[in-house]
Amino acid sequence: MAHSSKSAAGSDVKDSFDRDGYLTVEPLFNFAKMTEINIELDRFIADRVQSMGKNEVYYEDINDRASIKQMMNMHDHDPYFDDLLKNSVIRTMAETALGEDVKGVNLEYFNKPPRIGKATPAHQDGYYFHIKPLKAVTGWLALEEVDHENGCLHYVRSSHKSGLRLHGRSNVLGFSQGMTDFGTDTDKANTVGFPCQAGTFLMHHCNTIHWAGKNRSKTRSRRALGFIYFAKSAEVDKETRAAYQAKLDRDLASDKKI
Repeated sequence: MAHSSKSAAGSDVKDSFDRDGYLTVEPLFNFAKMTEINIELDRFIADRVQSMGKNEVYYEDINDRASIKQMMNMHDHDPYFDDLLKNSVIRTMAETALGEDVKGVNLEYFNKPPRIGKATPAHQDGYYFHIKPLKAVTGWLALEEVDHENGCLHYVRSSHKSGLRLHGRSNVLGFSQGMTDFGTDTDKANTVGFPCQAGTFLMHHCNTIHWAGKNRSKTRSRRALGFIYFAKSAEVDKETRAAYQAKLDRDLASDKKI
């Protein structure tokens, strides 16, 4: 598995994105900005989590409030993260990648706590989004060093060109659906791993296949922020999406995961 270390900027963003289904900037934010973002994240966890819904905060161990693995809709709960989603350079990159205006729809936090952080199954975000046309991107900002030990991200190059593939229930909290036919020779040949430093930014098309390993480190977390943008031309099937979310919430509650 190779690691792409190039940076995408300006007109290179669109070309890189259209060819590969993803792009990378190393780094997008400097040390000072990353320090600020991490401080604001710690403040958010201390001050905001208690007011969030149970379907907005997931724990790797539901009995351990220090084991947060995922938070959704952070922008709805805090002006700092609302501004980061809607007014930063990340939104501009999303518009460049998709070739049209975008709507910032979610700012998420992803973590793999040391020792217990589970693998992220291979999936395509478009399966979760319930939009037509399937024009959306997810940005991913590393908040600390990420490598193969603590669960770096992997993409299947150019997989966005083939549409959505089969998905089924994964039983992985936060990634309820995983691909059922992943692992073909083509998948393996085109998989690219992204170990990276804090401040590195990745962005992928909603059809791009991606996955991440579990955290095998005994001491290091794997913290990142996710930024989801829909193209202005994309419309949400609200009825289908609401039904999907309601069933997911029931299943997770039944399994005592939330």
